[in-house]
Amino acid sequence: MAKKLFRKYLPHPDVIVKNRWIKLLGPRLQEPSLWHINRRSCSGAVALGIFCAFIPVPFQMLIAAILAIWLRVNILIAVPMVWISNPFTLGPMFYFCYLLGVEMLSLEPQGFHFELSFEWLLNSLAAIWQPFLLGCFTAGAVSALASFILVRILWHLHILNHIKVRAKRLHNRNRRAHQNH
Repeated sequence: MAKKLFRKYLPHPDVIVKNRWIKLLGPRLQEPSLWHINRRSCSGAVALGIFCAFIPVPFQMLIAAILAIWLRVNILIAVPMVWISNPFTLGPMFYFCYLLGVEMLSLEPQGFHFELSFEWLLNSLAAIWQPFLLGCFTAGAVSALASFILVRILWHLHILNHIKVRAKRLHNRNRRAHQNH
């Protein structure tokens, strides 16, 4: 089911690899593992995308794509997972990361008012960068590990359920065949 769901919404690897723009990027991007849907590739891609969502820089999707190529995980799953950090979730996520870093460093939280300006970045970020970055790294690593384990468990449960359904179907088929004879 999970594999079918991914395949339903993702383009076929052959279509992607034969794309003229992808061909321009060279053989590394044509690596089959970047486009396959399997337990390793999907769990790694989800974890990578979630980790990159906690990196407090622009172009997180580009970072996720480059790391997906390097780590050979599904690029079409890793990049969208970065969208966990979006304009609606970014503030609460990064504030939580800051508070986590403050707690880990045993500091007192500083009150600050966020403004989307270069001046605020220079003045305020200088005071909070250590707990903020520590919190981002920690939250990203823990979230990535938890999502990796969760995808692996869900994939395993799905396979067990599939085996159980197939065995039941086979048992019913054999029982009907036995009754007909």
